Amino acid sequence: MSTLSLAVRDTTTMLRRNLLHARRYPSLTLNLLLTPVMLLLLFVYIFGDTMSAGLGGGDRSDYIAYLVPGLLLMTIGSTTIGTAVSVSNDMSEGIIARLRTMAIHRGSVITGHVIGSVLQSVISVVLVGAVGVAIGFRATNATAVEWLAALGLLVLFALALTWIAVGMGMVSPNAEAASNNALPLIFLPLISSTFVPIDAMPGWFQPIAQYQPFTPAIETLRGLLLGTEIGHNGWLALAWCLALAVLGHLWTKKVFNRDPK
Repeated sequence: MSTLSLAVRDTTTMLRRNLLHARRYPSLTLNLLLTPVMLLLLFVYIFGDTMSAGLGGGDRSDYIAYLVPGLLLMTIGSTTIGTAVSVSNDMSEGIIARLRTMAIHRGSVITGHVIGSVLQSVISVVLVGAVGVAIGFRATNATAVEWLAALGLLVLFALALTWIAVGMGMVSPNAEAASNNALPLIFLPLISSTFVPIDAMPGWFQPIAQYQPFTPAIETLRGLLLGTEIGHNGWLALAWCLALAVLGHLWTKKVFNRDPK
């Protein structure tokens, strides 16, 4: 069997294993999924009218249109926390150490986690998006090309955050530490342009919200779905995704190849 065939076979096996774990123990994924759903319902039905007035809109539907793209990306950050916990469990329980001794393609162990997490992120985004549509979100200005670009951005962003989450899971001594280490993946969207425009924030806080990976990705997704200006945010979002993916991959590879203590 060629090296490529071996890698594909073993990666498929690891992917199946991770998906089976997610199906048998869905509580972690569901709990993480509830965070963006509850924030969506809270901000729409409790603060929606006030936020719409602040944005210069006429009713709650304007704020729904503004809010949903940001919460879709926040959903990805929430879902990848489960990946960090899952990897940490494998490390602490000795599963990865055992797999290292077997005649399998070394990269397939982590690649299975990554692909499985990206699939779970996409499913979670679809579910949160369905809730958004149910309460009034509409992307009527988006063309077929823009929908494909939006999907590509979501998948690429999920891939980038997943590699970072896998690295966090591998260096965490237990599941609780992994969950705590991955909290920035939920915290950063809260201080981005998810809920309010950056121009509405205090001047000293605007650079914090602007120069982070979530804001350009949110503005790009918002522009693709709503037909608003994207400007340079598209290139910034792509640069952030590639940088995080490469950083996470190199970090994970270094930790995975490290001799066990």
